[in-house]
Amino acid sequence: MSKKALFIVNPHSGKGLIKNYLLEIVDKLVKADYEVTIYTTQARKDAERVMLERDRDYALAVCSGGDGTLDEIVTGMIKSGFRTNIGYIPAGSTNDFANSLKIPSNMKKAAQIVADGRLFACDVGRFNDDVFVYIAAFGIFTEVSYGTPQEMKNMLGHMAYILQGVKQLQNIKSYHLKVVYLLEDGNERTIEDDFIFGMVTNSYSVGGFKSIAGNVFKGNIALGDGLFEVTLIKVPRNPVELNSVLAALAIRNIDTDRMYSFKTSRLIVESEKEVAWTLDGEFGGNHKKAAIKNEKEAMDIMVGESE
Repeated sequence: MSKKALFIVNPHSGKGLIKNYLLEIVDKLVKADYEVTIYTTQARKDAERVMLERDRDYALAVCSGGDGTLDEIVTGMIKSGFRTNIGYIPAGSTNDFANSLKIPSNMKKAAQIVADGRLFACDVGRFNDDVFVYIAAFGIFTEVSYGTPQEMKNMLGHMAYILQGVKQLQNIKSYHLKVVYLLEDGNERTIEDDFIFGMVTNSYSVGGFKSIAGNVFKGNIALGDGLFEVTLIKVPRNPVELNSVLAALAIRNIDTDRMYSFKTSRLIVESEKEVAWTLDGEFGGNHKKAAIKNEKEAMDIMVGESE
């Protein structure tokens, strides 16, 4: 008897290439004994709604889109209160999370992994009442991911983010924050400082640039260990120091004297003024308090031989 699969497609992700491979992908799923229902998203948050309202008898939910579409599918699943195995066919501009899981950008190869790969139990992030898959961030460059027009992403790829980011350098904001995080021994640590950027990640790749978090944490990153990697960049004291920080990020040579970096399963970020956050490349709202928690192994996703 065939298993049921819900195939949620964002037809506008990346360059819309899914249209060229849709029949082949569905055929691979059918050959793997799935009865496939296809839904094309119509608006933002549509994928989340469909997952929230899905039937329990779906054995697999397949996502074709970028990291933002995957975020919606995982969010809908978490909010529904029951789990469904997830397959991911990346079709976005950066596909950070797919890169971290070694899911190929080639859609046919990714579809084969969905059809006959293995399940990997991956961590998921909670952000106040919301959910994120691999990154929650604030500060310089974070508006780039959700502020860059889709058409520009399609044409220019990573260059679109760079061009949009350069526009922000003239008006860098700083944030005075109190950060309380849980240490691995169960105690808490508090830091208070001024920052221009911060990211809470469960990924090897951020913004399409591999190894930014990896360099800070010496490659010691696991996607199912119940821990986030946190990087907070302090406010530069002068333009030379700012250039030094930006250059360090660009060449992936992290300046640990100008940042905090630590692992944690839970943290609270507080400020007197509202801070704009981005969750998986989409606008996550303005918040004075962000309670962020790692939900260990909360998602089962199809991967290849090694994640």
